[in-house]
Amino acid sequence: MKKRLICTGALLLLLAVACFAQKPYKVVFYNLENFFDTINDPEVRDDEFTPEGPKRWNSAKYYKKLGNIERVLFDIAAIDKSYPVVIGVSEVENRSVLEDIVATPKLAPANYRISHYDSPEARGVDVAFLYRPDVFKMEGSAPIRTVVPQLPNFKTRDISTMWGTIEGEPFFFMVAHWPSRLGGKEASEFKRIAVGEQMRRIADSVLQVNPATKIVAMGDFNDDPMDPSISEGLGAKARITEVQPGEFFNPFYEVLRSGHGTLAYGDAWNLFDNIVVTENLANGSTGALKLQKAPKSKFYGNIFRCHYMVQKEGQFKGYPLRTYVGNNFQGGYSDHFPVYIIIAK
Repeated sequence: MKKRLICTGALLLLLAVACFAQKPYKVVFYNLENFFDTINDPEVRDDEFTPEGPKRWNSAKYYKKLGNIERVLFDIAAIDKSYPVVIGVSEVENRSVLEDIVATPKLAPANYRISHYDSPEARGVDVAFLYRPDVFKMEGSAPIRTVVPQLPNFKTRDISTMWGTIEGEPFFFMVAHWPSRLGGKEASEFKRIAVGEQMRRIADSVLQVNPATKIVAMGDFNDDPMDPSISEGLGAKARITEVQPGEFFNPFYEVLRSGHGTLAYGDAWNLFDNIVVTENLANGSTGALKLQKAPKSKFYGNIFRCHYMVQKEGQFKGYPLRTYVGNNFQGGYSDHFPVYIIIAK
């Protein structure tokens, strides 16, 4: 009953935004599942998500999805009456969609700013950040072109980065959407390993300049925490006690081992949505801010799953309630559940 109260009673809890607590800080990642605008862009392959396309994507459906995303992000804020400090997203078409998200009535009081760059992905979908400028003091941002050495002409989503401070401590954020499993997991694995290695090199270069920088790398990695792209390419360790200075810790490894996931396929759960952090944030070895467990949780990683986000019947009962199944509009949220971590002193 308590979980249902949080989800459905959030508006009453959060109307007085000025009373929001500043700490602890939540960092969120959410795959928005094909959140396109309705306008046909001749520069990208977005015809499927237009009023004339096979999905008949129109303003009514767009605003239904917009309201759904608003509801999820607002209810994540309701967990502790504090808007997330940083929200990484994937599968969003452009800045216009992001501007609509941050302008929704329930999210507008957070005064979110946007860090977004157009990427060369064929359909035009990108990754991006929303951040609270009252907490995260941005100093800069940049897109980094994803590189797969074996495929020099390969085009996919960029790795988006931004850096700045939280309570005076240096932070560096990365968000990415790794290459899909199209063609099979094993046949496509080299692409994801390459991107994992690239993000590892980016982190190494940042730490070389300032070892005190706390790095948060997030995204839809299209692999589970124990897969080689994450455990070896990115080098994210499964246990916090094993993480050495300069290495990544993945707080979602144990979450998946316990049987929880963010997306389902063939009656099995996967956890492709990851947020990994460097040792100095995992253990607080530099500065005062460090990774924290949620109240009453044994995990450092958290999946947000509310009753309204779940398919109630049919073939996909129990799965995330999607926007579409094929070309059939479901009016849902996403085919992924969002994930988050908590940072505090």
